[in-house]
Amino acid sequence: MSADFGLIGLAVMGQNLILNVADHGYTVCAFNRTVAKVDHFLANEAKGKSIIGATSIQDFVSKIKRPRKIMMLVKAGQPVDDLIDELLPHLEKGDIIIDGGNSHYPDSNRRYDYLTKKGILFVGSGVSGGEEGARYGPSLMPGGSEAAWPEIKEIFQSISAKADGEPCCDWVGPAGAGHYVKMVHNGIEYGDMQLICEAYDLMKRVGG
Repeated sequence: MSADFGLIGLAVMGQNLILNVADHGYTVCAFNRTVAKVDHFLANEAKGKSIIGATSIQDFVSKIKRPRKIMMLVKAGQPVDDLIDELLPHLEKGDIIIDGGNSHYPDSNRRYDYLTKKGILFVGSGVSGGEEGARYGPSLMPGGSEAAWPEIKEIFQSISAKADGEPCCDWVGPAGAGHYVKMVHNGIEYGDMQLICEAYDLMKRVGG
């Protein structure tokens, strides 16, 4: 067991977040359902960094220090539930599963209840900032099992964006609170974009 953090899902967001965590002095274990993607990542973007790969879920879990901190960046919905069920047989009480995708908060409430009964700590975290943010500093909105926060706080706050020296990351509440905050955050963001579009439209068509 040599990795401080594990991440499953090597699309652009996952790769960039892994590189960000590695840049902050942590060893990261990377896994993807298509193992060829892991090999390609290790041979290219991750080359020379404190990043290791895994060939299976069992291999992945075995390489992470306890309590295991495992983040999933996979498609929201059924794939998250399927991946949780794949991980569970290999985990021990007190291990942490973090869903960093755009899950609907009632799903996160349900997963929190399900995993709490099994002794696994669940964190649903909003991740904002897109590909660039994931690589150099996202805004993170973690919520769920509060006992997980002291274990992930240092990593999350070190990799997050900073505003006036303060990390753009703090614990937001229980169960699905992290994904609820992300939903509200997205609503405000799209409202802002709509305002910009409408202001531009008025200036162009009415103001000339």
